[in-house]
Amino acid sequence: QVQLVESGGGLVQPGGSLRLSCAASGNIFRLYAMGWYRQAPGKQRELVATISSGSDTVYADSAKGRFTISRDNAKNLVTLQMNSLKPEDTAVYYCNALLGVVPTAYWGQGTQVTVSS
Repeated sequence: QVQLVESGGGLVQPGGSLRLSCAASGNIFRLYAMGWYRQAPGKQRELVATISSGSDTVYADSAKGRFTISRDNAKNLVTLQMNSLKPEDTAVYYCNALLGVVPTAYWGQGTQVTVSS
């Protein structure tokens, strides 16, 4: 079994920062891309950022210039540094990892990020 455990969500004022972390544990074999998605109330889940095993990154337009994704392959850890947060960033943020001999997507339980004054 594989588990993705997220941490770092919370309440922050507009313009503030948060750092999300996600650690993969269990039967980890061939960890490919890791990433973050988010889902706001009444909206579909959307990509925020992904990072490959070689540290190639992809960002949603809404995240470019404000968010930074990074990973520690030795620890099976991915982090998302979020700066200049806006109310529209409010959502549940989900960690995602693609791993296995047959690449399979796994999801974390989600962590709430609320940006409000």
